[in-house]
Amino acid sequence: MELKTALEHAVGVLTNRDVASPRLAAEVLLMHALECDRAHLLAHPERVLTPDEANQYHSFVHERASGKPTQYITGHQEFWGLDFLVSEAVLIPRPETEHSVEAVLELVRADSAIKKIVDVGTGSGCIALALAKELTDREIHATDISNVALAIAQDNAGRLNLERVQFRQCDLLSDVRPGSYDLIVSNPPYVGKDEPEKVQKIVRDWEPEVAVFGGATGLEIYARLVPQAFNALRPGGWLVIEIGFSIEQPIRNLLKDWSKVEIKPDLQGIPRIAVARRP
Repeated sequence: MELKTALEHAVGVLTNRDVASPRLAAEVLLMHALECDRAHLLAHPERVLTPDEANQYHSFVHERASGKPTQYITGHQEFWGLDFLVSEAVLIPRPETEHSVEAVLELVRADSAIKKIVDVGTGSGCIALALAKELTDREIHATDISNVALAIAQDNAGRLNLERVQFRQCDLLSDVRPGSYDLIVSNPPYVGKDEPEKVQKIVRDWEPEVAVFGGATGLEIYARLVPQAFNALRPGGWLVIEIGFSIEQPIRNLLKDWSKVEIKPDLQGIPRIAVARRP
């Protein structure tokens, strides 16, 4: 089967199964099967796939048609211009989470006292490693409750030559000494188990529940994290957290004892990042 024929067939299969962006998915999966880039696909439409290549591609397309996210099939996702390994043990990094990185970088530029930063619930390590790439003179830590997630994050650190990030297993900041950090950043789970309709079916079915659902209402992790962060930060330290679009006011309520509270919108104008300073 020629490359162009295999690709068009895959696009048709994915379209019929209502897969989002079927051509993009078909192309990414073909690049993964052939271990090539998009330029190769465009330059060699007449290339004949070997039986092994065709079978591998068919398998990938079948997985995607059944609902499995493309990123979990290829094992990769780009974030902040970096290539991250991902598996079903970690949340797939999203473009909107880059706003957390931007908010941290903005604070660091404005406050030279920020020297020690921790990413809480690091998952694949995307926030911590993006910060390590940009802030070469800062101390970066990352925590997660999952040993499997931490293993993936450490693999990413090695692949990206960012081994200086210090990883540790703990439940949020439960065992951190008071005043340990200058800045805490986190993208905690913020969907309530009582409102699963707020996330796409593909997320509910495939991504780790512990990284998606934050309790019955979605506020439970924040209710634990905010006071722990208050304790773990030095006076004048900063908290940066990603939030869900419907919980801005509850988050403001949790941060009532903090100063300089600001809610930053994403590119669609949706409340996305909460920033607050410990008095």
